[in-house]
Amino acid sequence: MDVPLWAWIATVGLIVVMLAVDFVGHVRKAHAPSLKEAGLWSAGYVLIALLFGVFVLLEWGSDYGLQYFSGYITEKSLSVDNLFVFVLIMASFRVPRKYQQKVLLIGIVIALVLRTLFIVAGAAIVNQFAWIFYIFGAFLIYTAITQLKKTDDDEEFKENAVLRLVRRIFPTTEGYVEDKMFTRAAGRMHVTPMFIVILAIGSADILFAVDSIPAIFGLTQEVFLIFAANAFSLLGLRQLYFLIDGLLDRLVYLNYGLAAILAFIGAKLVIHALHENDVWFINSGEEWHVIPEVGTYVSLIVIVGILTITTVTSLLAGRRSHQVDPAALPPTQEDDDERRDSLGDLYR
Repeated sequence: MDVPLWAWIATVGLIVVMLAVDFVGHVRKAHAPSLKEAGLWSAGYVLIALLFGVFVLLEWGSDYGLQYFSGYITEKSLSVDNLFVFVLIMASFRVPRKYQQKVLLIGIVIALVLRTLFIVAGAAIVNQFAWIFYIFGAFLIYTAITQLKKTDDDEEFKENAVLRLVRRIFPTTEGYVEDKMFTRAAGRMHVTPMFIVILAIGSADILFAVDSIPAIFGLTQEVFLIFAANAFSLLGLRQLYFLIDGLLDRLVYLNYGLAAILAFIGAKLVIHALHENDVWFINSGEEWHVIPEVGTYVSLIVIVGILTITTVTSLLAGRRSHQVDPAALPPTQEDDDERRDSLGDLYR
């Protein structure tokens, strides 16, 4: 894929403009967005991401366009799982709702920088060592298994070593000081819980990147597409958080859907590694075409299909769980009268 310099500049420029709109238009004045506001902005970000995919399709062809869409949908679905952790972090630090936008946006910027570094490093490794696809594939299959074994205890947020070290080194205020990250108290500079929670969101994404970057390398090895898919999926995450905050608990089968997607991409990576094989103890170091590679069209259909089935079954299960069992309702006066009449007839 031959990407000219102007395409890189235009893409990075678009991302910077979107971040500037977020900082100036939303975060500068602390407020809790309404459901309508979150919905409109979330739809806008998704539309921009889809239009970018159309641009890729028209400029470089359908195969690269489908690779981008597959990568974007995968990254977006994995980011929904990340929102569970974000909700737990917000609740753990008791972040006032009107300050949560700033926390998420700065955390997303940190995540975007970290993922860009991961992408560049991953691309360099992939270009030099074909056997890395075995590692990526095995790791994704292992991650899929851990998704299936998720329990409620796994969802509890625990401060990592970085956060504990920050608290130990820097004096921290007891409560939030508006939306400031640093403040001066008793003649000393203090960090506020706002700084700690932003650091928590940003550092948590390092773990998310370990899953998502190998996953998208299983769908495309084009750095431009990987960067764009990650950037556009992250940029809409703040609006998506407020939009589906109340719906996360209803996606009861999300971990099964993500496990299926990760396992599928993991198997796809292993198959690709066999086709590029240069490991001496596998087929004597020769390429092994025992299983045909999965095409881009098939990948996109499988990913969309899994997400559709997961969402529909989750919502149906949630609807059934909210239905009231008549037997569980307390007895009415008519029920008591009928029961007494029955007992009277029995004794007579």
